[in-house]
Amino acid sequence: MPAVRLAGLRYRWPGAPADCLDIERLDIASGERVFLRGPSGSGKTTLLSLVGGVILPQAGSVEVSGQVLAALSSGARDRFRADHVGFVFQLFNLLPWLSALDNILLACRFSPQRRARVATAGRTPAAEAARLAARLDLDPGLLARPAAQLSVGQQQRVAAARALIGRPGLVVADEPTSALDADRQQAFIALLLEECAAAGAALLFVSHDQRLAAHFDRVLELDHMNRASAACAAEGGA
Repeated sequence: MPAVRLAGLRYRWPGAPADCLDIERLDIASGERVFLRGPSGSGKTTLLSLVGGVILPQAGSVEVSGQVLAALSSGARDRFRADHVGFVFQLFNLLPWLSALDNILLACRFSPQRRARVATAGRTPAAEAARLAARLDLDPGLLARPAAQLSVGQQQRVAAARALIGRPGLVVADEPTSALDADRQQAFIALLLEECAAAGAALLFVSHDQRLAAHFDRVLELDHMNRASAACAAEGGA
């Protein structure tokens, strides 16, 4: 069963005169590492939102781990995403008043399944959060700081730890290394790949940095796949 399956996918932003995405088919196997690239406006962030069930297509289907997302209510999609999809958002989406540790732990608080997977590994959520933070070169003293007091690079690593905790079956990363220096970028990629491999998770990774593509099983060019890429660019799609 593929981790992600798209078929006949079409999406048009409300009020737009044309589709932003038109993808005939895309399968991502369980455990596969996929590097997605494309110019600004090719629809990368829109595609990630569809894969995560944040938005629904006007036509076609999106399946994640065998679940057709459109068959779920909005609330059920939120619960499914919390249990099965780890997101590293381009703008991090941290709660600025919570500590770095509490931001990481949010994923387990929202998902009983993630908590159970951490427990199966013989750890508490707090211990697993600390382990991931250490792997991402976050000083333990930073975990007590509010997210608003962290640097951009530190916030990005907190967001990555939040996505990885509890071993979701699919990790979606939107430009996750843009604020990291070269050494931390390599450490981040190593951690991401190792954690996904340990969980058997698929990884869908978006970046403009072509140097990172060599780490992945497959490279997708979205503007080649997306038959509506010209219209998406005209509408300013991400």
